[in-house]
Amino acid sequence: MSNKEGSGGFRKRKHDNFPHNRREGKDVNSSSPVMLAFKSFQQELDARHDKYERLVKLSRDITVESKRTIFLLHRITSAPDMEEILAESEIKLDGVRQKILQVAQELSGEDINQFHRAITTGLQEYVEAVSFQHFIKTRSLISMDEINKQLIFTTEDNGKENKTPSSDAQDKQLGTWSLKITPVDYLLGVADLTGELMRMCINSVGNGDIDTPFEVSQFLRQVYDGFSFIGNTGPYEVSKKLYTLKQSLAKVENACYALKVRGSEIPKHMLADVFSVKTEIIDQEEGIS
Repeated sequence: MSNKEGSGGFRKRKHDNFPHNRREGKDVNSSSPVMLAFKSFQQELDARHDKYERLVKLSRDITVESKRTIFLLHRITSAPDMEEILAESEIKLDGVRQKILQVAQELSGEDINQFHRAITTGLQEYVEAVSFQHFIKTRSLISMDEINKQLIFTTEDNGKENKTPSSDAQDKQLGTWSLKITPVDYLLGVADLTGELMRMCINSVGNGDIDTPFEVSQFLRQVYDGFSFIGNTGPYEVSKKLYTLKQSLAKVENACYALKVRGSEIPKHMLADVFSVKTEIIDQEEGIS
């Protein structure tokens, strides 16, 4: 029986060999330097966690409003008045920048690298929206510096862009806030832009616009060439987007080829069908390979 007790369910637990006269938690001196230090650590970690969660919510709002701006801009291909939609999109982007101002205020005095993961999704979507609007206006790519200039805010301007840069001392008096888009956020946002431009081509062809697909095709080729220089040497997220970018470029180029070869013999109202069929064939070929 003693053997069973030693090897079965009645075996002694390891801590049974220790004396039972250990101190209870209530006997711990809460005013000791060690306890005070750990209490300050707890407060700091709680504050940092709360800030992180607030930034995640702001990033979600930025993402949603940026997507709505992109959806609005897609209406330009069928709208009679382009300027009206561009003006409305600028109002929406101003609202997004108000959210980014709140992010800048939350990050004041903090290391942005510790909170970058919480806000990167929203910043990428904002870059995509603002670069899409810029392309529609100018048929060119907005630079990272231009984007960052729009993210300098002053409290007197209710968060609008400060047109006159000032010194650090004056910045503190004026209550200036700023947030800089990182190169990775910029590249990922531009990579996502290519997908929206491919959709813009489909909508343009459907409305009988033959010029826009060729303009977009040339632009996408330049963007793809730029990303090719980065290749696998850049961040993993950037190189992962390169495949999707290549797909968008292939769809637009093959559709432009079909339009160039058969565009003169096909009525304009049927060009969209040619475009759609061509992209479906490309998708099937990519699926096989």
